[in-house]
Amino acid sequence: MSQDCQTLVVLGASGNLTSRLLLPGLGKLLAGDEARQVDVWGVGREPMEAAAWGARVSSALVRGGCSEDRAIEVASTSRFLTLDVTDPDHLSDLLGRLPDRDRTVLYFAVPPRVTEQVCRQLLAVSAHHDLGGLRLALEKPFGENLEHARELNALLGQFRSEDQVFRVDHFLGDSQVLNLLALRFANRLFEPIWSSAHVERIYIVADETIALEGRAGYYDGAGALIDMLQSHLLLVLALVTMEEPARLEPRVVHDLMSHVLSVTQVRGGDPVNASRRARYTAGTSQGRQVPSYVDEPGVDPSRETETLAELNLEIASRRWSGVPIRLRSGKALGRDRRQVKLILKPVEFAPHGMGGYPPANALTINLTPDEITVRIVTNQGGGRFRLGTADLQAALGEKALTPYSEVLAAILDGNPLISVRSDLAEECWRICDPVLEAWRKGAVPMDEYPAGSDGPEAWS
Repeated sequence: MSQDCQTLVVLGASGNLTSRLLLPGLGKLLAGDEARQVDVWGVGREPMEAAAWGARVSSALVRGGCSEDRAIEVASTSRFLTLDVTDPDHLSDLLGRLPDRDRTVLYFAVPPRVTEQVCRQLLAVSAHHDLGGLRLALEKPFGENLEHARELNALLGQFRSEDQVFRVDHFLGDSQVLNLLALRFANRLFEPIWSSAHVERIYIVADETIALEGRAGYYDGAGALIDMLQSHLLLVLALVTMEEPARLEPRVVHDLMSHVLSVTQVRGGDPVNASRRARYTAGTSQGRQVPSYVDEPGVDPSRETETLAELNLEIASRRWSGVPIRLRSGKALGRDRRQVKLILKPVEFAPHGMGGYPPANALTINLTPDEITVRIVTNQGGGRFRLGTADLQAALGEKALTPYSEVLAAILDGNPLISVRSDLAEECWRICDPVLEAWRKGAVPMDEYPAGSDGPEAWS
């Protein structure tokens, strides 16, 4: 193995995440960086023949955009180890095989409880093994609530430094999410109006047309609030509302994200009236018949898992005081939407004779596809005033890398900018814990909506 080669060890390598997202993401990364060398190791409890693992690796890399020759080259040096990494002896065996721990990433593509077990074993074996600069990449959700997140952070802090722990949130690897910083701070057009003086309300939405798609094992224990709002959308909100950084350094950006989240809470401090939840019933989405969520394979109806969640928030700061903020995400809806939308306040005065009061301007930043739309007011009456709106739209170009490619590049390069720092993970849970508690008590009703609709009728 070359001295410049890094080792990516994937725990839970036979799972869906590895073949669907992680390895294709690596393929895209390698396609754009011929000099990068990565040795891929898979680890799982169930045995897998070397040929089957190699075929899985090469196929996934090619799907990500890697050339066939390069994919075969990477697959030829990859290996699969049949180990139970929650067993200290097996974990010691794995650590003993690593060629260079300073150039190795341990990627946890396993359920959160397994991640915690392995981390406890790593702490135990670190008394006998020098872990060196071994980096850990942990998938969301990070913990199950605020208390658990704090415990997990304390555990990790006993044997890893913060810059050796990457809490993965692939939303932060989306180029358009990071483009929020460029739009805000590199354009005189936007930054002067980015406050409560001009912004009336903010929406951050991630609606999907896909339904459960066989993910009951994870999703039925999480739901829309934990799966999307608690992690992805709150982090996007932090980027949308944080103060301007003097430098785009990880510590500076994370400090500002943490600060704005620390003064964010559910609107009015009332989790019952500030939240809504629903789940889909049978219907048709994108021409496909979708069964009721409770009838999906693997779903336990008694869990009361929501597939659509809305959360109304407020930020106690001079910049955002009084601005209502709504986060929303759901599955099996009528259209795909991933967007940040700022509705601006109406002008304070309009000349008499304009044929009505001007409607509000709006700025919509679509995360998928990468587009920005500015809604302006124009005269549409020819020789007389009749006000209407027109949309100025711009496509922001193709993504050079996929979110998982960006995440892997950051982890392999040791750049924590798009990692979720420990305090950020805890702040996200602090905001959501009161809502989850209210839902567990049944204080917020479970509404329903037909698959393929825009949500419950009453919500509109």
